[in-house]
Amino acid sequence: MIDQGHDVLSVRDSDPEAPDATVLERAYRENRVLITEDKDFGELVFVHRLPHPCIVRFVEMRVVEKVAAVNELIRRHSDELRNGTLVVVTRGRLRFRYGRDDG
Repeated sequence: MIDQGHDVLSVRDSDPEAPDATVLERAYRENRVLITEDKDFGELVFVHRLPHPCIVRFVEMRVVEKVAAVNELIRRHSDELRNGTLVVVTRGRLRFRYGRDDG
């Protein structure tokens, strides 16, 4: 993997048993972009109204497609990757939903 100067933390490596609410809270507290395939984070944000960082959710994509999408997000949309934004990424499409800035 090429180091592009980003601080990346994998839940799988750091705390694989952490519940989603704990993962969300840590990402928010540490001002991280949360990248996931798990739609349960949407429920925590929109139903339970938990404060949240930017969440990028991938839907049915291969790893190579995810890597390309993350690179595009960083290159073209870095200003939009802020607290309260939910980005849903599917093949050939980025959908942005902007929430309030909880930070």
